[in-house]
Amino acid sequence: MLSYASLENTLDEFAAKISLLIAELGLQSLTQCDHVALRVNTTAAADALRDAFSARGSVISDNIINGRPILIIKLHTPLQLGEYSVACVELPYPKTEYPQQGWEHIELVLASNATDCEQLQQQLISLSPKLAAVFAGDSEIKVKASSPAGEAERLPNPTIAFTKAGVCVKVHPHTIEAIIASEQAS
Repeated sequence: MLSYASLENTLDEFAAKISLLIAELGLQSLTQCDHVALRVNTTAAADALRDAFSARGSVISDNIINGRPILIIKLHTPLQLGEYSVACVELPYPKTEYPQQGWEHIELVLASNATDCEQLQQQLISLSPKLAAVFAGDSEIKVKASSPAGEAERLPNPTIAFTKAGVCVKVHPHTIEAIIASEQAS
């Protein structure tokens, strides 16, 4: 079963893969990683990880998103993920069985006023012109645009995900903590 210890043991390998993808995307200038996310296949594993991460931080959001519980845990001591210091962990409860459990993606912040994925895409291409080929499908990198939202969210946070070799880098304009604050303000 997936455990906190197994996650600790694979963090450096995950960080190396993420760093390679960020370099390939040309997104090294995005220096804020607001959270790292997991993939878990069983409720029992999710419950155990909730307990393990809660012992190292506090659940700052427990929300239903896309039909399943997703927790955000703010750690007392941030994880070191390559050059990023990551304070929050996203723990989605399973809705499907994943081919691979463990660390799945990070989310970088491109601070902007983008309110939809098209605006965010244009800003990303301005930041890294080589992304035009990625968005055009001329790359091994898969791209997915979405606007996930919890019931009470009031701040639009369009997200673009780049996936390759079993890891994913997502980019959005607002931090997870700003999104959570928008929920609590409603």
